[in-house]
Amino acid sequence: VQLQASGGGLVQPGGSLRLSCVASGSIFSINVMAWYRQAPGKQRELVAALTGGGSTNYADSVKGRFTISRGGNKNTVYLQMASLKPEDTAVYYCNADISTNYHLSYNFWGQGTQVTVSS
Repeated sequence: VQLQASGGGLVQPGGSLRLSCVASGSIFSINVMAWYRQAPGKQRELVAALTGGGSTNYADSVKGRFTISRGGNKNTVYLQMASLKPEDTAVYYCNADISTNYHLSYNFWGQGTQVTVSS
């Protein structure tokens, strides 16, 4: 299983970006897809998560500004980021809990994508 993240870049404060993450490989089911971020000198933190049943969870710092959603093929997750602030600057990582068969599930990480919010 591989997770391929994309969509990062440089944006001005108040701007928007959309991150995408596509899961591929031997996938039986996707239980949770999530976005984490890690700013320089800080620990990696959960930004948003989306369960297979559609439940969402957001960090308090992004509530009302970020939206996590699944794509039509269900193997894609998006993070729509609006009203971006300089403190949102970080490397963003896609994460997924994926079942490869009926009995086994594993946690996977994608490569990071840099988001820089600066004027």
